[in-house]
Amino acid sequence: MCWINWFGIRANRRWYWYYGIDTMSFHWLEMRISEEQERRQREAQILDRLPRGLEEIHSALTECIESFTASFGAESADMRLEGTKIRIAIREQEEGKWQQRNKVEISANPTVPGFQIERGGEPLIIEMGMLPGDKLFYRDREHDQYLSMEELTRRILDRALFPDLGE
Repeated sequence: MCWINWFGIRANRRWYWYYGIDTMSFHWLEMRISEEQERRQREAQILDRLPRGLEEIHSALTECIESFTASFGAESADMRLEGTKIRIAIREQEEGKWQQRNKVEISANPTVPGFQIERGGEPLIIEMGMLPGDKLFYRDREHDQYLSMEELTRRILDRALFPDLGE
């Protein structure tokens, strides 16, 4: 921002600040700038930890899938981590062949920031955030509800693994 100073010379605000000349500043603007800087810093931290969050979910889902396959056969489900996605296929044995019955896809979504879960229907949007101590939290955006890892894994897998059972 430039203007003509009392000497008739074009100047900008940085020049005045550099030489310690105080120009008019608005308190509300400085507060809002500070808030926006903090928001952007927090968002950057969350985006940096998004892959770690996906790994954490993958680890928890691995336990669930191992338990399911131990009960229903090694071919009944499989899971793959592919970059920023987790793909899960659920199969059922029909006439001696394993047929895919359901699939689940979990994608890291930086615009949320969090995860989008496709389970054959409406997507489930899970927001991820930071807690003190570098811990992560998960929140169901639609129901405005914070989720434990147990509840998150249930919401991801329950309908896909057990479609014939009610909720």
